[in-house]
Amino acid sequence: MNQEHITEILNKLMTGELSEFYVSKENFMEFRQVLVKRQDFKHFRGIAQRDGNVLYQYLSEPRS
Repeated sequence: MNQEHITEILNKLMTGELSEFYVSKENFMEFRQVLVKRQDFKHFRGIAQRDGNVLYQYLSEPRS
């Protein structure tokens, strides 16, 4: 995954085009580095899955 692809996925989550997106443990650090730089970072929820994968969703209200 490259930064452009990750940004595209995050934007699709934000607009509702995607309801959720699975990130494998191999891509987690790359994905997270792009995610934490976003202004709307707190709107994203990552739910840990088995084997180190993470399911990301976009929330209408930012988490605290």
